[in-house]
Amino acid sequence: MPLIWAAISAHGFGHAAQVVPVLNALGSVVPGLRVLLRTTVPASFFSGRLNLPWEISPVQQDVGCIQQGPMTINLEATWREHHQFHHTWDERLRTEITSMKALQPDLVLADTPYLALAAGHAASIPTVALVSFTWDLILSEYQIPPSIDGQAIIQSIRQAYRQTDLALRITPSPTLECFNRIITIHPIAEPATPARKELAEFLALTPGERTVLIGFGGIPLTSLPFERVESLPGYRFLFDGSTPTNSKRFISIKSLPFSFKTLLSSVDMIMTKPGYGTLVEAVALDIPTVYVRRHNFGDEQSLVDYLHRYGKGIELSMDDFMKGQWAATLEKAIHLPTTTPPPEPRGASDAATILTPYFKGSQS
Repeated sequence: MPLIWAAISAHGFGHAAQVVPVLNALGSVVPGLRVLLRTTVPASFFSGRLNLPWEISPVQQDVGCIQQGPMTINLEATWREHHQFHHTWDERLRTEITSMKALQPDLVLADTPYLALAAGHAASIPTVALVSFTWDLILSEYQIPPSIDGQAIIQSIRQAYRQTDLALRITPSPTLECFNRIITIHPIAEPATPARKELAEFLALTPGERTVLIGFGGIPLTSLPFERVESLPGYRFLFDGSTPTNSKRFISIKSLPFSFKTLLSSVDMIMTKPGYGTLVEAVALDIPTVYVRRHNFGDEQSLVDYLHRYGKGIELSMDDFMKGQWAATLEKAIHLPTTTPPPEPRGASDAATILTPYFKGSQS
């Protein structure tokens, strides 16, 4: 029976959200395909999303970044954790190689843990990176503490990526220079069917009242300028987090009978950081997007460029975001003109077409 080893970074849920549509598309063309999810992303994320037989093996695959909320990266802690991860690299690599040899998957697919790619290479198993950025690219922008040999860590990461047989570069993404063979695929997005009428009825919206979904990815946003924004008329804010008791303006999405993806396709506007999943779906849905930049994450500029070229995007400064000075930007966002039609979000089927030949020898 064909088996794919899917190694997934657990820095938020964005990497998992890219992998799942690819696995589903692959499962539709490879009979009997099974998935081993090698990740510390919670199993609950995959339940109801992944449509083929799978099991999860919760082993840490990489560090990513140590976050203080979705907008702030603790640089010192990030480097410290990478130092510890690479200090135990040989042991981690042996563990992965032994596990891969025991299970003998047909393919190692990584988004984008370099540990799995190095192990697959050492175990003589084909390796493919599914990638919208690489961790060496992210780390190269961060100041290195004097006590840590950060350049050695970055070079180790790049060496692991260079051993990869193939990289599928997802649109949009920055320039990726550490792979020997790259194929660019379309955006990966699976927008939900809109439920605008049902949402409006559930919220009992008044005529002209607009809905804004505030979602900053899998790492929770713990605070908002609730008091300042509470007095802003004409809007209902659906927040992916806790909201004040008795608020008339803010609603926790946990209290709504709609998934986050359905809400994303059904609101008038989205407020977010430039993260792959939310932004690409917003572009595909032609929904105005107000974004707050971090300015220190390697794929951010490529995402912002994509949004302005194909979608309806406007920046809200971090200062204005934290002070609740949202009114002018929201008003501009709702009136943004339609831009160039975006590329079709068929990256998952692109990837499945490319990956299918890896399973020809094991299909039943």
